[in-house]
Amino acid sequence: MRILIVEDQERLRMIIKERLSVHGYMVDAAKDGEEGLSYIQATPYDLYILDIMLPHISGLTLLKYLRNHQHHQPILLLTAKDTVDDRVTGLDLGADDYLVKPFAFEELLARIRSLLRRKEHEYQEIITLEDLTLNRTTREVTRQEQLISLTKKEYAILEYLMLHAGEVVSRESLENISSTFDYEGYSNVIDVYIRFLRKKIDDPYKIKLIHTMRGYGYVMKVNA
Repeated sequence: MRILIVEDQERLRMIIKERLSVHGYMVDAAKDGEEGLSYIQATPYDLYILDIMLPHISGLTLLKYLRNHQHHQPILLLTAKDTVDDRVTGLDLGADDYLVKPFAFEELLARIRSLLRRKEHEYQEIITLEDLTLNRTTREVTRQEQLISLTKKEYAILEYLMLHAGEVVSRESLENISSTFDYEGYSNVIDVYIRFLRKKIDDPYKIKLIHTMRGYGYVMKVNA
């Protein structure tokens, strides 16, 4: 699961990012609303954590942007305010939950788990293409019932390609999906990981599933 945190208090932002990462989440962290918007526009997330009071662009403005652009993922608001009006405003704009600062990390973690559970009916646990299967809960990948061992980056790239089977996915999109924004991408890094994936996913099998669309990116499909 990938989470975006937009929080202007540096120490709090980094603590949340580090602790959520320890719990297995992929986390990006933005220091203000303007940076948060650039993250939102570049990468899809499974959950958003937005501080209400942010420099440049407020958390409520980011919330409105997400809902107006059909982002239906859970949104948790962080706020130092504890008035009924503040809570009602955020919820009316489409927030799923709120947490008043200061808070215990264990409570934040519980709220995240709860929000993600609410969306389980929209969550596709098992993804299948031909005889290739990916389990998003156990992170196991099999082909012809044979377990395939993947690195974290290989898994992230394969998951995204399978979720968008039949669609051409750009290298830039795969770079964003398979890394945090702290990572400096190289022009051919995705090509390298695609080669690794092909050795494991395609080379041992007659039917090839990963295809290059020259000048555009990659697509996963069964060749006609």
